[in-house]
Amino acid sequence: MSHPSSALIRGTIFVRDLERASAFYRAIGLTEVYYEGELDHPSASAIIGFTDHRPFHVRILKRPGPNYGMVGLFQLADGTTEEVVPPASGPARIGEVALVFYVRDIHATMAELRRLGATWAPEPQIFAMEHRAQLEVTLRDCDGIFINLVENDPEEQERTRPELDYAGEG
Repeated sequence: MSHPSSALIRGTIFVRDLERASAFYRAIGLTEVYYEGELDHPSASAIIGFTDHRPFHVRILKRPGPNYGMVGLFQLADGTTEEVVPPASGPARIGEVALVFYVRDIHATMAELRRLGATWAPEPQIFAMEHRAQLEVTLRDCDGIFINLVENDPEEQERTRPELDYAGEG
């Protein structure tokens, strides 16, 4: 079957500190570098909406395996201050996106993320649905990005069936 689009390949985050953000996402399990470099061609600035050329550093992190579900960390050029958004804090806001990751040990992961600068990090709690219950937490990374961690076997991402049998096939 041919699909008109791929799975989500990458989310891109414009960060304040590339090294700090990289350490944070590596602690979640994005341990491999897919691409790292300086984007200095004018098209790189244009594609993200700048009319003046601004070279910037980029590091795209991924977990071992296929090249999807990656996080691109882009540190804009020095002097790009007028576009700086104050870091968010606290619970979700309308219009905001959450990055969702499965982790094997939510408590160990949270301890490391707090050490690495999570800006809002409540305690994990049981999230109950009609068909399952699991330990989850939402937090904010070092730039205020909203993240949802789910304690679950990361291999679950490879499932091909829906969570529930909505078609009544079994």
